[in-house]
Amino acid sequence: MKLLRHGPKGQERPALLDIHGQLRDLGALLPEITPATLSPAGLAALRGLDVNALPVVEQGRLAVPWTGMTKFIAIGLNYADHAAEAGMALPKEPIVFMKTLDCAVGAHHPVVLPQGALKGDWEVELGIVIGSRARYVAEADALQHVAGYCVVNDVSEREYQLERGSQWDKGKCCDTFGPIGPWLVTADEVGDPQALDLWLDLNGRRMQTGNTRTMVFGVAQIVSYLSRFMTLQPGDLIITGTPPGVGMGIKPQPVYLKPGDVMRLGIRGLGEQQQTVFAWNPALIDG
Repeated sequence: MKLLRHGPKGQERPALLDIHGQLRDLGALLPEITPATLSPAGLAALRGLDVNALPVVEQGRLAVPWTGMTKFIAIGLNYADHAAEAGMALPKEPIVFMKTLDCAVGAHHPVVLPQGALKGDWEVELGIVIGSRARYVAEADALQHVAGYCVVNDVSEREYQLERGSQWDKGKCCDTFGPIGPWLVTADEVGDPQALDLWLDLNGRRMQTGNTRTMVFGVAQIVSYLSRFMTLQPGDLIITGTPPGVGMGIKPQPVYLKPGDVMRLGIRGLGEQQQTVFAWNPALIDG
């Protein structure tokens, strides 16, 4: 299933995308797509629906595909070819950092650069959405805790990330720095998460091309590893690193985001998203 939320801010409605690409309204059956919806029981109930009996609706503004996220967790330097691009050694354990929930916006929401930003950058990433609580989970059992997957753009400000102290979070947690969607695709529809093509274009030029098979740590490893350090709750989002082609890795001169730039990105089977970049404008953040 492909689940999503759409409509004006504060009035979003739950929906699913059918096999013909039509949007089917779920509002008469559930008020929201919540962590409970993403539980094994919740997804089983949705799979039992007669999709053809649901009303077809026009798509509105896309929001984050689900509500109730409590953690937005990220893994850094997790593609072997990206680590080589950055000139950095492969990590021996996953590099973990957090993004704030204020980063989370819909797939086509504007990306607003913070005041004084000089080195905005892009990163197409596979997102893992947790469906059942995970604590000290064995790697062999880890995928049972995954509700589904989504496309995420882990937007970064590299000066804030790498030149303003020892923590990455300052360059990763700015408002709008985590567009999500367009959909949450349930795990049964995705199949093997280590065989997905990823790509990102900047202003129509292909910048990133990769496949999740080059991850240093795969999805099951990541879920198991994180569950040793924190309890993963239904609705939590984990993003899993990016393939090569980010702006700071371009030779001989890095390329960074500027107002007016357009990013378009996607993952096979998970959909596409697009963002236009704007200079600091708080009115665009909350729209």
